Amino acid sequence: MTAKLVPGPEGEKILVVEDDRSLRDGLAMNLKASGYRVIVAADGHEGLRRAFDDAPDLIVLDIMLPGISGLEILQELRERRVEVPVLILSARDQLPQKLEGFGLGADDYITKPFDLKELLARIDAALRRRRLKQRDESTLSFADVVIDFNARTVTRGGRDVATTPREFELLALLVRNPRKAFSREQILREVWGYEYEGTTRTVDNFVVSLRQKLEKDPQNPRYLVTVRTVGYRFDP
Repeated sequence: MTAKLVPGPEGEKILVVEDDRSLRDGLAMNLKASGYRVIVAADGHEGLRRAFDDAPDLIVLDIMLPGISGLEILQELRERRVEVPVLILSARDQLPQKLEGFGLGADDYITKPFDLKELLARIDAALRRRRLKQRDESTLSFADVVIDFNARTVTRGGRDVATTPREFELLALLVRNPRKAFSREQILREVWGYEYEGTTRTVDNFVVSLRQKLEKDPQNPRYLVTVRTVGYRFDP
């Protein structure tokens, strides 16, 4: 039986990193029933990879995992400036363990066993805080480029830069995740959607177009950089 709370209004994507299969499957089922998209990982290495490759909106993270621990995953994320909200799940309920998690950048900490409705409420609260923060960050600038996310406009040196809707979405994805490398496949999923039937070459063409519009030297880009064998990232 699932415990339905408030549906994810934005269809947010949640990554559950948990090695206990029954708990992992139960969480995934209830989160899907509450309107979220869910991806799962059963060990630390897979969890870290999915945290970077799948760009979740929130991570539910167990501490004791095969491979690498949840705290190591959290530390790696924060060191690489990935600001996704992280909610720790742990049977370790002592204050020093909780303080360690918060010290590494956890947004919340809930101990096992837990009440499912409380967990769903904490997830909902963390995602609401994230949405509010994103709305407050309505503009972003680098060099002489200013991006207004509310107006969906781009200026360079005070002059309007014409961008297509896809170009703007691609630019927004990169600049809102500084120093994070996105694969071409991931960009296609996030910007074009799962039904898109084109090739990854499409991403290359759009990046070239953005560089020509925004970079001082498009042939040697400073901000929209290529990550060899992977894809692209934004370097502020």
